[in-house]
Amino acid sequence: MYFYAARQPILDREKKLFAYELLFRDSLDNVFPNIDENEATTKLIEGSQLGLADMTGDKPAFINFTLDTLQKRYATMLNKEQVVVEILETVQPGKRLLAIVKELKELGYTLALDDYIHNPVWKHFYPYIDIIKIDFLEMGMDEIKQVIKDVAPYKNIKFLAEKVETHEQFQAAMDMGFEYFQGYFFSKPEVIQSKNLAPSQITLAELLYETSKSEMDLKKISEVFQRDVNLAYKLLRYTNSAAFKRRAEISTIKQALVVLGLAELKKFLSVLFTAQVASTKPPELMRLSLTRARFAECLAIKHGKMKDTPMAFLAGMFSLIDGILDQDMAEILEKLPLSIEIKDAILKKEGLIADYLSLVEHYELADWEEAKVISEQLSIDIKTIPDSYHDAVHWANTQMDAMSK
Repeated sequence: MYFYAARQPILDREKKLFAYELLFRDSLDNVFPNIDENEATTKLIEGSQLGLADMTGDKPAFINFTLDTLQKRYATMLNKEQVVVEILETVQPGKRLLAIVKELKELGYTLALDDYIHNPVWKHFYPYIDIIKIDFLEMGMDEIKQVIKDVAPYKNIKFLAEKVETHEQFQAAMDMGFEYFQGYFFSKPEVIQSKNLAPSQITLAELLYETSKSEMDLKKISEVFQRDVNLAYKLLRYTNSAAFKRRAEISTIKQALVVLGLAELKKFLSVLFTAQVASTKPPELMRLSLTRARFAECLAIKHGKMKDTPMAFLAGMFSLIDGILDQDMAEILEKLPLSIEIKDAILKKEGLIADYLSLVEHYELADWEEAKVISEQLSIDIKTIPDSYHDAVHWANTQMDAMSK
């Protein structure tokens, strides 16, 4: 069975990762609204039991539940420490639901109301609810404020703002006391401003430029590494890691460069560059960049139409650089030594790489219908895409763990 799921990060007020929402479909052929919500929840639970930790790490997973799946006590099949039981907006409040909610609360589960629609009858549920999710694209500000006022006596309830797409929306939610946030606001520029690169970042940009040339000047690249002891250390540590199996350890810059090769060197430098400039941003933004990079590269490899598949990796990595640097994307890419194919893919949405990025982005949003259309246009076997996504998630988690040590 293929496990078709995407994850969307949920951040706290410090923009630190709090949880993920898991979004499921039966396959890219069988998308909503053609699939029954009960079946979607059931299959997501089945898949979660096989690999929930791979998708969410040590963070809880928000999973949608229908009335039917709640009545069948499917939530109790999952560890209460690993899941937030999300009651879908299609579930009508009533005595049966209230009894289920009370039981789950007594068992220690965290409960959330999804896409909350204000109704006086929900007041009976408030003592047992932990999180109320408010859709910022659907509910007006005045109504949101009224909900917060009415729920205020119930100190156990925290508010989650979803579909927060801009920094202005994020700030408005912060001002109203929201605790959690879901959306892509953190991947877009908060303030358009001029930001100078640090010396180490300039060195990395120089190396990106050198490795973008058709013929790599090994001597010149070695000299650049030798000017930055920290960078040289990271290169040697990386080439001596378990990822590269060899009999003897690497002891010189030149030797390390030869072992890596141009394709791996490009990836190594792009990861380092993005990590450095993202140091003041939410770690989840870096994780998303890494996932996109690896996912795009996997798609390029499966497609088999690109000779230089690391270009897809670089495009995925730099597709969020505007949010990382808080600058306009065009201004940033003008300064970076990336190929015209990568720049056109990101800025103009043109070319084969742009198709890979589009498929990546639609998969992130769990827009399975559009993902299916793009995969068919590219003649990529849709059954292989979930494996590529999970491979990318696992790879990104591994890289984040390595960088944190």
